[in-house]
Amino acid sequence: MAPSSPVPALNAEDSRRVSAHDPTYESNALHKTAVAEVLKSPTTHVPRLVTSRAGRHKVHGTGPVGEFNNRVGLMVTKGVGTMWAAYLFAALALISLPAAIASRSAIIIVAWIAQTFLQLVLLPIIIVGQNVQGRASDKRAVQTYQDAEAILHECLQLQAHLQQQDRILERIIGETKGSAPASA
Repeated sequence: MAPSSPVPALNAEDSRRVSAHDPTYESNALHKTAVAEVLKSPTTHVPRLVTSRAGRHKVHGTGPVGEFNNRVGLMVTKGVGTMWAAYLFAALALISLPAAIASRSAIIIVAWIAQTFLQLVLLPIIIVGQNVQGRASDKRAVQTYQDAEAILHECLQLQAHLQQQDRILERIIGETKGSAPASA
């Protein structure tokens, strides 16, 4: 397909009216030229499904080191990102609680709460929540993709129907022009 000729930019006034969705703005020659350019070479949009699994290679790459990093990261996340890990970490944190209380130091108790208990226990719980949200997001992406495919299919059927009507109307108009009486 040959590259299309560049369409000149809108002037400031037209740009302002278009961006403000001015209902009194009528399509000018510039807009009509742009529309004609698009209609000369229309393309069909093909929806594509992109899930979180498809995006993981964007983080570490597709080479051997990237694959290794992806696998190790996924393995650790799957192991730590469970409620069982949260229970284990809570039990582990509780082992040092008596020593923190026995110190009778507010700083040590606050440090135990913040650094030991909250960080250790909340980490796997947050990962569990992110996993749940990720699965829900993937389900929404699949549903949106299926909806887009259905809409595209309906639009293509509608376009074919309208093209068929155009052909019929053009034929009828051509027949009536040929049999129209001459005006005096």
